[in-house]
Amino acid sequence: MSSAKPPAPAPAHGPETLLLGQIVDFTADPFTSPPESAARHLSRGGILLRGGRIVEIGPASQLTQAYPSARRVDYGAALLLPGFIDAHCHTPQTGIIASWGKRLIDWLNGYTFPEECRFGDPVYAATIAGRHLDLALAHGTTSLSSFCTSHPESVTALFQAAQARGMAVVAGKVAMDRNGPPDLLDTPQRAYDESAALIKGWHRQGRARYAITPRFAPTSTPEQLEVMGALWAEHPDCPMQTHLSEQIEELAWVADLFPKDEDYLAVYERFGLVGPGALFGHAIHLTARERARLAESGSAVVHCPTSNTFIGSGVFDAMGLAHQRIPIGLATDTGGGSSFSMLRSMASAYEMSQLNGAPLHPAHLLWLATAGAAKALRMEGEIGTLEPGTAADVIALNLASTPAIAQRAARAEDIWEALFPTMMMGDDRAVKAVWVAGVNRR
Repeated sequence: MSSAKPPAPAPAHGPETLLLGQIVDFTADPFTSPPESAARHLSRGGILLRGGRIVEIGPASQLTQAYPSARRVDYGAALLLPGFIDAHCHTPQTGIIASWGKRLIDWLNGYTFPEECRFGDPVYAATIAGRHLDLALAHGTTSLSSFCTSHPESVTALFQAAQARGMAVVAGKVAMDRNGPPDLLDTPQRAYDESAALIKGWHRQGRARYAITPRFAPTSTPEQLEVMGALWAEHPDCPMQTHLSEQIEELAWVADLFPKDEDYLAVYERFGLVGPGALFGHAIHLTARERARLAESGSAVVHCPTSNTFIGSGVFDAMGLAHQRIPIGLATDTGGGSSFSMLRSMASAYEMSQLNGAPLHPAHLLWLATAGAAKALRMEGEIGTLEPGTAADVIALNLASTPAIAQRAARAEDIWEALFPTMMMGDDRAVKAVWVAGVNRR
């Protein structure tokens, strides 16, 4: 494992930069207040950047007068938003995205595990890490939380690539000591030692955050889950990410492997892997007890809608879980998810909420991809909003990026109606600019 320090982020361009355009900025959680009024809309606003941070936000006329020497970047009618946050993805699965015809267990054995075996090669790991982050940036994603492989080299490669681009990235070495190919299996001791070394070398170095990462209960023995729980207890400011209740077959597998535990979540509870900072991907087939326990423990769940439809997992209850005060983030889950675009994840989340009989408002969708995801990651003071003092991770969305979108947006009577067509039909063509820590990356 490399112990080299990551490179410093690129410097901001000039002392002050003023971004001009439309602005939407949340003032409340749309799940706990009327979504229509949970954010303010400035039809002509400005965001002042200095030293990689947001300094001030307000009407354009006010800021241009207050900061006459600031470099101005005018995006016209484009909408300025916090950079999107992908709260659950698999960088090593970049190359196998959109592979045909598998459910979860077959997907792992047929596609994921063979590809992940390649990540002991630092050169290959670095190539894929850079590719994944560049694709994410092209789609307006400025921060993400990723599962790497069981190879420490895969984690180092991702953090180095993120630092080179100035991105805030959460990542961790996957711990797995059974039910996988020999080239991917570690041991409880190796998982502990290598994860501890990566925490020491990377956690909170610049914008990096290390996540303790048991892949999921079926690929870890009780002994390994126990040491992962012990490691998290030693480093409670690290997030802990894993998978929970993705597919029915998976639940049966967990019940067979852990027959003494009441349900899937109880397995993680027994080993100290539930609580503030825990991120459970998918969380579709939950019992009433599991939902209540997630709420009272302060754990978060991550909605992966394109993945849930692509491999046939089920319908996530976004509105119900939000009303139980369970923090929720939105994610692509690439490569089980079929797109690198958080706009596509928003569209899929909306479609899934319709199937569930509780359609999400555009404010809900935007919250899940920004401030909500930041809260789930316990990074709300750093990313996900346009609040002064937070990182200058800002994107500009063209709300008329295609003829189909433009003709629908032209009929809009408010900002949510103008934004919704881009959520439903937009892709990387809608992303006009991407600022990361005050640096224009697109």
